[in-house]
Amino acid sequence: MPAEEPTEQATVGLVMKSLGAEFFKNMEEGAIAHAEERGDVDLIPLGTQTQEELDQQISLVENLITQQVDAIVIAPMDSRALVPPLVDAMEAGIKVINIDVMLDQETMQEAGVNIPFLGPDNVEAAKMVGDVLADELGEGGKVIIIEGIPGALNAQQRKEGFVQAIDEGGLELLTSNTANWEIEEAFTVFSDLLTRYPDVQGVMAANDAMALGVVQAIDAAGLTGQIKVVGFDNDPSIRPLIAEGKVLATIDQFGSDMAALGIDAAMEAIDGKVFEDWVKTPTLLVTADNVEVE
Repeated sequence: MPAEEPTEQATVGLVMKSLGAEFFKNMEEGAIAHAEERGDVDLIPLGTQTQEELDQQISLVENLITQQVDAIVIAPMDSRALVPPLVDAMEAGIKVINIDVMLDQETMQEAGVNIPFLGPDNVEAAKMVGDVLADELGEGGKVIIIEGIPGALNAQQRKEGFVQAIDEGGLELLTSNTANWEIEEAFTVFSDLLTRYPDVQGVMAANDAMALGVVQAIDAAGLTGQIKVVGFDNDPSIRPLIAEGKVLATIDQFGSDMAALGIDAAMEAIDGKVFEDWVKTPTLLVTADNVEVE
């Protein structure tokens, strides 16, 4: 059987979450640069305005189907709700690559599809950064978790990793509340929690945007430096706070690299390559010892 001819030029849609978030801005910039470097990809980078516009993200996928793109690379806002439109894309002959947030396995099984995932081990990474807080506070330390969107599998996995760190470190979990990945919501949520739990000593935030909102709430309450915070994403805005000691640690999951890998995988899928269910991408613990402030 003759080998398939390599793809000469292909149109790839990159569907992200909020482009108002630093993580996805960086992902978009990295993806555009990578597509230009490759030279064989017509990239269509798309995103929503906030982290909660699920219907808008579904519409972005539907529009790419209408445009008859060759492949879609997606960081889904909801691990279940995005499966049906992606199934529609596959039925239209479009290759689909899942990055950042793993699609729900059971929902895919029910739909009879298997969409490859390129992304980090969120449980392992969240435990790693949670362990930093546990070591800092010691046994009995009182902590709060600020979660991402409950319907997103990476939010669930990061909470799972945080809880593992809490259990192993002998910490006391006061409460766990969502702030839906957003800075302003985290500020409001944690300001309220500070009133309810004035003895809190540490916070595990499931992304750096929420960690930033938590730090702003701590500063506004006149408690700067008294409550330890960890985050996740290594956003540029969090790095100075790590250097200053306002945030203990975060996790770099290399968003721009992840998008580049997703584009490469999409091009290989167009050429006929079949991927395993999960291609793990790297993570790095970032602390004051190795943080790079621009």
